[in-house]
Amino acid sequence: MSVEKINSSELKPFAHILSHATKVPGLIFLSGQTPTDSTGTVVAGGIKEHTAQCIANLGKVLDAAGSSWEKVVKVNVYLDDMKNFSLMNEVYEKLLPNPKPARTCIQAAMLPNGVDVEIEAIATA
Repeated sequence: MSVEKINSSELKPFAHILSHATKVPGLIFLSGQTPTDSTGTVVAGGIKEHTAQCIANLGKVLDAAGSSWEKVVKVNVYLDDMKNFSLMNEVYEKLLPNPKPARTCIQAAMLPNGVDVEIEAIATA
């Protein structure tokens, strides 16, 4: 089985230990994206702006992998506080195409760099 590591040129590269995505025949596994801009700086705002940035970042990775949000089959959302669930969900509902992919949303004790949301996905190739 072939395994391809994918990085979007529109995002700051992750540390050498991981890629933005890994593609195997038929599937693309996207690493969790946090609400950072192309320089790796956390964008201004709260959970709504941060959710939108995570979704935009994942879209850039999907493009680099030759896929799209329409081909996403599973999304995992990690929140630092479940009190943000409804606000995150407002943005998620607005930005993702219908029908929505399967999703899990959990509260994580601590996210990278103290962010309030991280989102990862699995898509078909």
